[in-house]
Amino acid sequence: MGIIEQQPIDYTVHPRVNSSDPVPPRPRPQTPAHIITSDAEAIEIAQRLAAEFTTGAALRDREGLLPLAEIDAYSQSGLWGINVPKAYGGAGVSYRTLARVIAIIAAADSSIAQITQNHLSINGHIDLDGTEAQKREFFGWVLSGLRFGNAFSELNSKNVGTFETRVAFDGDEAVVNGEKFYTTGALLSHIIPVVALDADEKSYLVFVDREAPGITVTNNWSSFGQRTTASGSVRIENVRVPKSRALPVLAFDRPTVAGPVSQIIQAAIDAGIARGAIDDAIAFIKTQSRPWIDSGKETAGEDPFTIAAIGDLKIRLHAAEALLDIAGEAIDAGLANATEDTIAEATVKTAEAKVLTTEIAILATNKLFELAGTRSTLAKHNLDRHWRNARAHTLHDPVRWKFFHVGNYYLNDLNPPRHAWS
Repeated sequence: MGIIEQQPIDYTVHPRVNSSDPVPPRPRPQTPAHIITSDAEAIEIAQRLAAEFTTGAALRDREGLLPLAEIDAYSQSGLWGINVPKAYGGAGVSYRTLARVIAIIAAADSSIAQITQNHLSINGHIDLDGTEAQKREFFGWVLSGLRFGNAFSELNSKNVGTFETRVAFDGDEAVVNGEKFYTTGALLSHIIPVVALDADEKSYLVFVDREAPGITVTNNWSSFGQRTTASGSVRIENVRVPKSRALPVLAFDRPTVAGPVSQIIQAAIDAGIARGAIDDAIAFIKTQSRPWIDSGKETAGEDPFTIAAIGDLKIRLHAAEALLDIAGEAIDAGLANATEDTIAEATVKTAEAKVLTTEIAILATNKLFELAGTRSTLAKHNLDRHWRNARAHTLHDPVRWKFFHVGNYYLNDLNPPRHAWS
């Protein structure tokens, strides 16, 4: 269980989020990242890292400490390259396995899991839209241990799909200008893919070095949840990169798994939050909670209502995880044979999974306190981080629209829309 460690903190070594602490670009790895070769190895490494990340997770959340060493270990483990296709040197694991990996990491520290979500989605976009030369170069970066951040969403745009950031082409260079928010991973990245529109309103992912002149990453993420994702802002001012680093975003113009891939990672994080909260609830009930006076029991774990509630949470969690597996298999089928039907199936199955992972994340993180009792709310435990993380992360895209698109699919034979939030 994640009780906060009591120890002095050197903030010059451990910069905080939403502060004026300077966070210079992270050094590039001195040695190449490990290359994972199988689904089984990916799961094993995720489990090992999760055991390490659990230690200190409560402290990092309370103090807003950036997980610098943890992210270095995570990307060097090879897990950031597991969906690089085998043809380009990666493991090319199934998306069922990828979702399990993310859920395992999220159960230990959901902020760390979220920091990698855009990187893995970008890997998928490179595979779908990149030229052969871009695939060789960009996947080479990933397998060497370089991390992608993100500069997609904008704080003041009309909706999440509206962008004001612009790219212009000047000879062999792309020139980018704009400002982004919700830039999870950018602060700790080596390369920041920026979504920008050209003069014809065509979308590009422009891969910009984190330390490039004109890039300003501001550590101003102030949410009450997912606090250590450092999802602040990025300003891009006349940043120039080789034109070859501008990748057209075409994946949503045709049936592809781009949307479901983005969404299954989100759902997996929520499943992990739920599992972590349930595990902490069980540990607390067993070791620290008192039985209710009317139960006549000697321990809290013998309370029949508590027993039934834990059973209910576990059943709902397992149902959500089973739908995650089904969604992953549907994405794998759509990746192997992308048609209107297979992509619609993958999108709907992933939406179904996201409904259940959202519901169990909110339910489990709320029930934790009801079942564990008043002493579980004490600051020294910081168990409220589970609820705060679930509440913040499940807002990524409104699950109420999942019900609508799933219902339209089954009732009216209407396929869901194609974008990163569907």
